[in-house]
Amino acid sequence: MNIRNVLNEKLINLNLQAKTKDEVLSELCQMLYDNGCISDINTFLKDVYLREDEGETGLGSYIAIPHGKSNSVIKTSIAIGKTHHDVAWESLDVLPVRFIILFAVRMIDKSTVHIKLLAHVSELLADDDLLDQLLNVNSKKELFNLFENIEED
Repeated sequence: MNIRNVLNEKLINLNLQAKTKDEVLSELCQMLYDNGCISDINTFLKDVYLREDEGETGLGSYIAIPHGKSNSVIKTSIAIGKTHHDVAWESLDVLPVRFIILFAVRMIDKSTVHIKLLAHVSELLADDDLLDQLLNVNSKKELFNLFENIEED
């Protein structure tokens, strides 16, 4: 499965109002719930925080990729959010985050699909030019175009 297969315009907010990590995760989970991707916000959030307890999901360079594998996930999805301010987050480079990619993964997809989606995001984030463009994206169309630059396996 390619990341483009799970991208959905309704699951992208490039103007998150959240000021904290908890608020960011709540906003993104609400989008997932509103679009029928998860059945219960609190259960999914609990599973996301279980993963957060295992180690940093802040990759550095102002990007975080929190994720939850949960029975409350109806459809494996990705919610994307961008803030116009720094949000404190446990990160490999100790910098705050501004761009968050939240993976919601069905338990049945927890191995193969989850790993493939993470690989596609890692590919994007490994390219400094694409990373800079991602942090400065101003529209959903621009964001979709960036993901189009990722080559198929």
